[in-house]
Amino acid sequence: MILFQPVRDRAHAPTLVEQVVAAMEQAIASQLLRAGMAVPSVRQFARDHGLSSFTVATAYSRLVARGWLSARPGSGYRVAMRAAPAPARAVPVGWHPPEIGASWLLADVFADHSIPIKSGCGWVPSEWLNESGLQQSLHQLARVPTVRIAGYGHPFGYAPLREHIAGRLNEHGLNAQAGHVLLTLGASQALDIVVRTLFRPGDAVAVETPCYANFLQTLNLAGLKVLGVPRTEEGLCIDTLQSVAARHRLKAVFVNTVLHNPTGASLTMANAFRVLQVAEKYDFRVIEDDVSRELLPGVGPMLAALAGPERVVYVSGFSKSITPSVRVGYVVAAPALLDSFAKTKMAMGLTTPEMMERVVYQLLRLGRHHLHLRRVQDRLRDAHDALCGLLEQHGFDVFCRPRAGLFLWARPAGVWRERGAARLAELALKDGIWLAPGSYFDPGQVDDGWIRFNVAYSLDPALWAFMRRAGAAARTSPDRTNG
Repeated sequence: MILFQPVRDRAHAPTLVEQVVAAMEQAIASQLLRAGMAVPSVRQFARDHGLSSFTVATAYSRLVARGWLSARPGSGYRVAMRAAPAPARAVPVGWHPPEIGASWLLADVFADHSIPIKSGCGWVPSEWLNESGLQQSLHQLARVPTVRIAGYGHPFGYAPLREHIAGRLNEHGLNAQAGHVLLTLGASQALDIVVRTLFRPGDAVAVETPCYANFLQTLNLAGLKVLGVPRTEEGLCIDTLQSVAARHRLKAVFVNTVLHNPTGASLTMANAFRVLQVAEKYDFRVIEDDVSRELLPGVGPMLAALAGPERVVYVSGFSKSITPSVRVGYVVAAPALLDSFAKTKMAMGLTTPEMMERVVYQLLRLGRHHLHLRRVQDRLRDAHDALCGLLEQHGFDVFCRPRAGLFLWARPAGVWRERGAARLAELALKDGIWLAPGSYFDPGQVDDGWIRFNVAYSLDPALWAFMRRAGAAARTSPDRTNG
């Protein structure tokens, strides 16, 4: 199938990737290619049009990010089952928006499947998962004799997975062994274990502002004094961190090193060294929450590798790189400290599910997971590029442009910046759109207009149709707070 003739004029024509994207979009819009139809493979399209496979693969990735194509490992690409335009399709018949609040954010949002557009969510789309790898891992688990997996398992977790994790961390420069690794029920439990073990009510700890929303509730439940340190595009504001440490007996600072939730920013190497210098000077721990590193192409600073496990407690997991449902995370610390963490873990709920730990181990050891991660990274990069364009078109300011990870942090200009993102989120929810306003991520719940966008869920035309309607309504009815 020949869809277009490439124009190879770098000075006046669009790039070849853009030409492929435009030709495919036109073919789908004109229904030459219909929803659900298989499209030519990358190699076939390249041969038919005299292009390189790299050019076509890049174009297909952009088409997936924009919602024109869908892809499954081993099944090739198909025309996406695109829904009818908003607003009619936005919500199911009889649907009523939930009431946004702390309980909905912490619990109900994970069970609420009625919201069609989840721009505010924090996970990778299920259709992006390594389905073939997970299925193969489950088949491997099914061959294990039941007697070998019937017990509680080891308090520290499945030993082969701990050894694998230690080996991967060594590749990042962190000198770790299996004895430094404790497996947990996701990274959230890992952070909870650290908090319960190291701190007591009234202790002062520093967090980034903005900060991972659900973790703030963990700190509040523990009765800690939570002090905010602004997050910049380069990392933590060192002047504020030093001031907070000088005025309070700071016990620890919690840091997302790379692909920060919610801003998407990563620490520079210079900022990482400065954070560790302040921690050394004022003798407090650094708790490194590093759940998104596998989504980062290339390398980024790792505080635990720079300072070692005596100063830095390292936390990560597989919710972003494999799937949230496996609920496997881990803590890396000095052996003596890890023993204390293990006792806390056992007191909280005994051992973690070895079956899920075996599934993760099998998937990692198959050797093809890195290819899956590369595909996810490419998809996220294309989604970042597309979303930045949409944000600019609609008058949003973007905090930074990481071109990696799940999140972009942006805020609208004009009226909605003044009224606050929370009010915009309430209005959006009536149209079946979940936004994540910045007040969720601020220790003091300050709403200064910022919104966290999950790039993989924020390209739906209905979202931007809503943004245009909300902007127009705000301009014509400046005294009203809803549509």
